[in-house]
Amino acid sequence: MAKSSGSGAHQQMSLDLLPSALLATVMTKLDIASIRSLACTCKAFHSCASHMLCFIPSFHLLDIAPPAEYIRPLLPPNPYLRSLKVDCTRLDDSSLDCLLQPTLQELCLHNCADFSGRLLSQVGQYCKDLRFLYLSSLAEKRGRSIDVSDLEVLFGGCTQLETLILMFDVSMFLRHNFARVWSIAPATLVSLEMGYISSVMVTELLSPPVVPYQSIEHIRPSILPGIQKLCLSVDYITDTMISTITNNINCLTHLDLRDSPIMEPRLAFDLTNAGIQQINQHGRLKHLSLVRSQEIFPAYFKRVNDLGILLMADRCSDMESICLGGFCQVTDTGFRTILHSCSKIFKLRIYHGPHLTDLVFHDIAATSLTLTHVSLRWCNLLTNHGIARLVSNGNLSVLDLRDCRNIGDEALRTISNLSELKALLIDGSDISDMGLSHLSKGAMRSLVSLSIRGCKRLTDNCISFLFDESPNCELRELDLSNIPNLSDAGILLLAKRRIPLLELRMRQCPLISDTSIMMLASMKVDEEGWYGSSLRLLDLYNCGGITQLSFQWLKKPYFPRLRWLGVSSSVSRDVLDALSRNRPFLHIVFHGEELGMTGQWDNSDDLYMHDYDEVDELEQWLEGENEGDDEDIQEAENNADPML
Repeated sequence: MAKSSGSGAHQQMSLDLLPSALLATVMTKLDIASIRSLACTCKAFHSCASHMLCFIPSFHLLDIAPPAEYIRPLLPPNPYLRSLKVDCTRLDDSSLDCLLQPTLQELCLHNCADFSGRLLSQVGQYCKDLRFLYLSSLAEKRGRSIDVSDLEVLFGGCTQLETLILMFDVSMFLRHNFARVWSIAPATLVSLEMGYISSVMVTELLSPPVVPYQSIEHIRPSILPGIQKLCLSVDYITDTMISTITNNINCLTHLDLRDSPIMEPRLAFDLTNAGIQQINQHGRLKHLSLVRSQEIFPAYFKRVNDLGILLMADRCSDMESICLGGFCQVTDTGFRTILHSCSKIFKLRIYHGPHLTDLVFHDIAATSLTLTHVSLRWCNLLTNHGIARLVSNGNLSVLDLRDCRNIGDEALRTISNLSELKALLIDGSDISDMGLSHLSKGAMRSLVSLSIRGCKRLTDNCISFLFDESPNCELRELDLSNIPNLSDAGILLLAKRRIPLLELRMRQCPLISDTSIMMLASMKVDEEGWYGSSLRLLDLYNCGGITQLSFQWLKKPYFPRLRWLGVSSSVSRDVLDALSRNRPFLHIVFHGEELGMTGQWDNSDDLYMHDYDEVDELEQWLEGENEGDDEDIQEAENNADPML
């Protein structure tokens, strides 16, 4: 023992003797969480970590939302800082002085609801070398419009800006002078994304200004001439908007348009065959997405049929990714035309295709397609036979068949042969426990994300069928939501398998109770691991048997890496407040929202690409050794009414 102790002292002394510059060089290659993990190992690393915040090139902190008093010490003046990504849920304008550093080239500020439009002008004044800017939810809690002059200052200061992502309601800008300001946008801008903007504002924005007494022959300069990627969420996708985009943006390679009508569109506010055939007139488009969402009103693209798709496909031979949603008049003829005309396509997404049948994939083996990502949501005429034809393309890594009601066990038998499959979503299908056993013999070995939400025939036995023959699977994300016959016995089987899941969703499972939470909290992924150590996201919304008792198991030290928690709104507010004090960086959602950091656009192909830290001392670093909140939770539980 003495020898071991002496050896440890020698190692400690050796690290102390290393040059601080060498240690700092090594630590600059790490992210913030990893730096703190390393700092906990010895005094030498701890001392270095405290000083290197003044010269790290990147500061990314999106997993938690620190308040101003925590973020300020982490962001001292740093002449080497190039990239900053922060969740600003608990920040406001008073934090701008430490966030906006003049050397930044990439700035991503999420959840800026408490900021005002002044954020835009301040970025323009202090971050003049910026190349990439992402802002979400700007001024949403302010409830007032954003002055367009703030946007003007942004464009005037950030003259090298290449990517601008405004993930909020851009209509908060007053329309007066809005289009004029975009005429001074940096010529370097190649990518533009907006969370919401009206189709009329899009048309005004992209239309070149008319100068009085200008001759007809005079060529007016284009607005945003260098744009290659354009992603917009609008009220209506119209022929006029498509024509404006096509005629004024010549370099476009990526077009993503999404609308959510509040009523059935009139002809003047809709997309027709005449409009869709104008897409890709310049022949440079590689990615196309046109989606009509039914989130607000059950509207579809009723004025586009097979003829419109045929005319569009003539210009799409070089297309690599196509997403069509809500084209209810398009049949197998139109969809097959896409597959046979676009030989380079590798991502295909079709949503709400009520006339799409197995015939679309009847002769897919005769094509040269190499599909890697396929999504066929709400295509209810698709059957097992069509899936068998589709998966003859053995390169699939993402397969999304959510709400295809006629998909059953036989489809899983063929899907199991996909050796490179990473994500499989078969929500609401007609599969059984026995059908899932096919996956365990093949594709389960490569799967990272699996969703079987709403598959009513499944029982507790589905867990055994999934994992019995694949104990060393790579699965990290599992969605078991809305399975009426899933009970605590099934979660016990899952806990016994010690699968190191990062995300587990069990919302709206009436038979899930406190027992499941206890088992997950007590589970060890490995012998040296923490209890419940791997879960980062746990969704328990509207689970029938969850009571106040579960919250004793949701507090520290259980689930030490948990970042997202979904619970029912019937939970006592006192209990939720006590849990929030115990775990201040935990995102607690209780209104039924889907958990996780989801963006505006469809990221189904990135479901399994989350970057999670293996060791998580960052939370302790930020909040210190805060104890004593267990009594708050216990007191809140004693005062709360029992849940039903």
